[in-house]
Amino acid sequence: MTADPVITQQAPTPTQLPATVRASLSPSRAADFKTCPLLYRFRSIDRLPERPTVEQARGTLVHAVLERLFDLPPSGRTPDAAGDLVAPQWDRLVTEQPELAGVFSGDSPPAVADFLRSAAALLDGYFAVEDPRRLEPTERESLISAVVDDELLIRGYLDRLDVAPDGALRVVDYKTGGAPREAFEARALFQLKFYALVLWRTRGVVPRVLRLLYLKDAEVCDYSPDAEELMRFERTVVALWRAIEQATAAQDFRPRPSRLCDWCSHQALCPSYGGTPPPFPDQAAVPGPLRDARSRPASPGSDE
Repeated sequence: MTADPVITQQAPTPTQLPATVRASLSPSRAADFKTCPLLYRFRSIDRLPERPTVEQARGTLVHAVLERLFDLPPSGRTPDAAGDLVAPQWDRLVTEQPELAGVFSGDSPPAVADFLRSAAALLDGYFAVEDPRRLEPTERESLISAVVDDELLIRGYLDRLDVAPDGALRVVDYKTGGAPREAFEARALFQLKFYALVLWRTRGVVPRVLRLLYLKDAEVCDYSPDAEELMRFERTVVALWRAIEQATAAQDFRPRPSRLCDWCSHQALCPSYGGTPPPFPDQAAVPGPLRDARSRPASPGSDE
């Protein structure tokens, strides 16, 4: 799909929103609550720090390289050119997000070199499934938003949006983990349906394709939603927010153990693992309902 580039629309500020809007929700935080209410509390209310993992840092780097790759002229979007972007993009990311450097103990040069090679190997998986010389994305790493149910602002960051000459939309999401297991595939599709709902509500077009690119295994997963499905999904998102409001009012966020617990940073505070959550913050300290828990795109690896 090709199209002339357009200027990315940013999410509206609170002063631009209808007076009825009183809350916001991102796909990552909605998925957190759906997966485990206590995880939502730790991330969105307690704002507990999470040290990035090597996998998350690698995902962030690969996403950055693929975003910059499309700054090059089409003929220059080659595997070698992508490989040349790896080290400079890592340097940029560490400057902007110093916490990423902490994934390596003592900043060991051999460990960093191996890490950069592993990121370059994932780019080989990208070129196995797409030819970027034939693509001209309309938007990359863009923040989109819409109001649903008159009261809830939903918003999220797209990896890439392609628009065909006939106006058809394709939402593309890069995944640097392996081919999907059931739990991860469901979370990934939830995220893409979230984006599809925003696009439908703001542009009046149901995306033709929601595409997951699994770079490690060079696999493509395409899904085509329809308007009826997105209407049902909208009701699901609104119901999730109502449940979040009720849990916040009752200060009751319970753990929901699953296979995803193996990747959780907060097991020491989780009752399912013998821990005790911190005291619930005072209401004055709870983030405002129109403040998204993310001030920038989350580390892509966190959604793998």
